[in-house]
Amino acid sequence: MTKLIFALWATLAALALGGCTTSPPTASQDDINELAQAIQSLSPAVDSAEARKAASIAYTYSQQLAREWNITDPAIVHNAKVANGLRERGLCNDWAQAMTTRLRQENFRTLDLHWVTSPPTAFRIIHHSAAISAKGASMNDGIILDPWRNSGALFWAPVREDTRYNWRPRMEVREELLSGAIPY
Repeated sequence: MTKLIFALWATLAALALGGCTTSPPTASQDDINELAQAIQSLSPAVDSAEARKAASIAYTYSQQLAREWNITDPAIVHNAKVANGLRERGLCNDWAQAMTTRLRQENFRTLDLHWVTSPPTAFRIIHHSAAISAKGASMNDGIILDPWRNSGALFWAPVREDTRYNWRPRMEVREELLSGAIPY
């Protein structure tokens, strides 16, 4: 029933915002450098080359996926298109999975990747994203890498400062949803 209500609301939102489109995401070298510096500053043990590589991948891969998944609308409108079979991928969990998988391919020695989840609330659906931290550090001490939020344009911020969502470890939220501790 919840999924049906969500699909109905998402369809209505898509119709209401049908004229709204997004421009393809872009990033400057300054954007990449700023993220690299933030990753580097997570810990003195973070390798600067790894920080630069992670930042570059986070930006360029977000842009690549936006093109591949034909992201042309605000995120919630695109979600409605996926829910109604008009697009194949591009939900937040698709972005989270793709980003964590791609960054893990680098086998970073000084960085860890996390799939994080913000549980559903009365006014917000569940949201997934990727986070990066210094090796061995908590996801809460890392940086959120969220390309879904801005339709492929990478949003990043320290996890603790991203107060729009209540980020927690994905598997912890999953267990609470399955047990019924969190209603969906």
